[in-house]
Amino acid sequence: MSTATEDKHLKGGEFLVRETNAEDVFIPENWDEEQLMIAQTCQDFVEQKVVPILDRIDAQEEGLMVSLINQAGELGILGVSLPEEYGGFGKDFPTAMLISEKTGPGASFSVAVMAHTGIGTLPILYYGNQEQKNKYIPKLGSGEWKGAYCLTEPGAGSDANSGKTRATLTADGKHYLINGQKMWITNAGFADIFTVFAKIDDDENLSAFIVEKGFEGLSLNPEEHKMGIKGSSTRQVFFNDCKVPVENLLSERGNGFKIAVNILNLGRIKLGGAALGASKAVITNSVKYANEREQFGRVISKYGAIRYKLGEQAIRAYAAESAMYRASQNIEDAIHNLIEGGMEASKAKLKGTELFAIEAAIIKVHASETLDYIVDEGVQIYGGMGYSAESPMDRAYRDSRINRIFEGTNEINRILTVDMILKRAMKGELDLMGPAQAVANELMSIPDFNADEEDFFTKEKKYITNFKKAILLVAGAAVQKLMTNLAKEQEVLMYLADMVIETYASESIQLRVEKLAGQRGEEAVKEQIDMMQVYIRDAGDKIFKAAKEALNAFAEGDERRMMMTGLKRYTKTEDINTTAARRRVAARLIGQNKYCF
Repeated sequence: MSTATEDKHLKGGEFLVRETNAEDVFIPENWDEEQLMIAQTCQDFVEQKVVPILDRIDAQEEGLMVSLINQAGELGILGVSLPEEYGGFGKDFPTAMLISEKTGPGASFSVAVMAHTGIGTLPILYYGNQEQKNKYIPKLGSGEWKGAYCLTEPGAGSDANSGKTRATLTADGKHYLINGQKMWITNAGFADIFTVFAKIDDDENLSAFIVEKGFEGLSLNPEEHKMGIKGSSTRQVFFNDCKVPVENLLSERGNGFKIAVNILNLGRIKLGGAALGASKAVITNSVKYANEREQFGRVISKYGAIRYKLGEQAIRAYAAESAMYRASQNIEDAIHNLIEGGMEASKAKLKGTELFAIEAAIIKVHASETLDYIVDEGVQIYGGMGYSAESPMDRAYRDSRINRIFEGTNEINRILTVDMILKRAMKGELDLMGPAQAVANELMSIPDFNADEEDFFTKEKKYITNFKKAILLVAGAAVQKLMTNLAKEQEVLMYLADMVIETYASESIQLRVEKLAGQRGEEAVKEQIDMMQVYIRDAGDKIFKAAKEALNAFAEGDERRMMMTGLKRYTKTEDINTTAARRRVAARLIGQNKYCF
């Protein structure tokens, strides 16, 4: 595998076949003063204005969510990433992700704000003409108008382009009449602006329309009763000859599916940010409770079983954070390069995110499942109180579950991850075949037994290089054996996706810790090194299991035995005392009485 010396900026998915230098990644320990100030403003608002009234929010007290969004708008939280010409602050993509993280602990408020600033605003910002942007973006950015996004239908969820909602041009050519039904529409109860997807006449592809609340023919069902995110407005939206001016067609006719896909790329990675913020809040609550709750004459944070849970919570959150901000900076770098190359800024932002759609899907899956693990263990740490509606774990547990469904189910995102990698390889945008063939040839070679002579970080990097070889080995064999039938073998695709996800997270945490150690010295980052080592070793076990399941699905005989031998070589890591490592991580949390990494 080549190094990134000729161009430190990797393309999306290219992490599989190129090494990344630690000094080239962004790590959250390197936020600048202005970014930290913006983050603190957002964090203070959530902690002081939102968290104390979460019960009132969940009860959907009339006007409460609207009031909170208005207040967030007054503080500038809604316009951090919007261009200055529309009243925003024009901050970069990692800063926008930081805001996503800091709103994450806000439960249903976070859902409302994320929907408003993301899918409620960005389609118009990125695809609207100048007149549309001038009319809508300043008021969406200030919070004066609230945004919603109408894509899902009763018969069109993951298969969004199969929607039945139709738009027909009136005889005078001045309006479209929209007819159809949308469901699970976040913010619908108070939204002023709806981005609505419908097919014009018998078009194969969707178009998109900007629909205002007051347009004739738009109506809403009552609020849905949900398992979690109870304070989030979720309604069905009906269009009965809804009269929309022709100038409110968003972008070009038939471009709606492209809009939906590209906005979902943004939504996926930003959901990862919110999940990370929620994860950190749950860990802090877990630590505080463990330091207060006494059993058998000692606080429960002194017991090994609890320390394991606290340590593992922190390790998974730290890995998710490492991956998320690494990808965020990659997206920002791509945007910057495209703008320097002459591309218009809004198009560059879309293209930059599209280039890293693979990483966005990875982060969506990894962060949402990390949060699910963390809240589940949070309930367990609280014990009986964790099951009580009086504890914060009740809401955290219920609210977490939707994240594996939002922005495309995790199953769809897993399949998309592998599908995008293979399609880019087929187009020649990603060189997988050369490295895959090199790995196949390597199976016949004598293994390198000099690992013990390598220095610390070199050894960890070699594990990750081998994880990539395991992916190339299994993916190459699957493509060769199954060919066009691979797309139908969803289990194999998901096993491959799990290998890719764990490898990306492992490399991200390794690069972060290596860079941090270079800045502060290894002694100052002992617990971070512990987290890295534990995560990589657990990832090796997960990658081996997923690879074995994949091979068993299509390989047999001598071919399978040879590849299994290679997999054992590529997923092998040096044993360490992971129990002691988790204890050290937990001890740091317990001493600080919060998530502190």
